[in-house]
Amino acid sequence: MSEDAIKMPVDVACILHLLPHRYPFLLVDRVVELEPHQRIRALKNVTFNEPFFQGHFPGRPVMPGVLVIEAMAQAGGLLTQLSQPKGSGGEGKLFYLVKVDNARFNRMVVPGDQLDIEVVLKRTIRNMALYECVARVDGKDVASAEILCAEGKE
Repeated sequence: MSEDAIKMPVDVACILHLLPHRYPFLLVDRVVELEPHQRIRALKNVTFNEPFFQGHFPGRPVMPGVLVIEAMAQAGGLLTQLSQPKGSGGEGKLFYLVKVDNARFNRMVVPGDQLDIEVVLKRTIRNMALYECVARVDGKDVASAEILCAEGKE
C-alpha cells in the first residue's frame, strides 16, 4: 500500500487485509492516525460481547492485560504493514511478538471503554522492530510496554 494511497481512517476491512488475526483475536478496529515508519494511533472498542469476559471475571468483567499488550502489538504490525510501499513484497509477511519489556498496567479496561493505542517505532534491527506503546482510555494511561516483533521465517 503506497503511503499516498492511505486514507484515514483505516477501517476493519483494510485491517483484515493487513493482519492475519481474526475473531476472536483481532484487537484493532480502526487506525485514525499514521506517520509511516514513525507512529500510529489505533482504536479498539471494548464491548461486553468479547468472549474473554465470560471467564475474566464473571460479574466483574475486566479485559486481560495480555490482550491489551496484544492489541498494542497488532497496532505495531499495522504501522509496519501500512509503511510498506505497495508491491514491496511486505504484504502477507507474518510478524511475531518476541519480547515485552517494561509492561505496566495502570487501570482496568472494562466493557464500554475504547482503547486508544499509540505506537511509536523506536528502531528496526534487520527483520525486527522495537515499538514503544501506550494504551489509553479517556485520555488516561491504562497500559504501556516496549514490544519487540520479528518477521517469521518462511
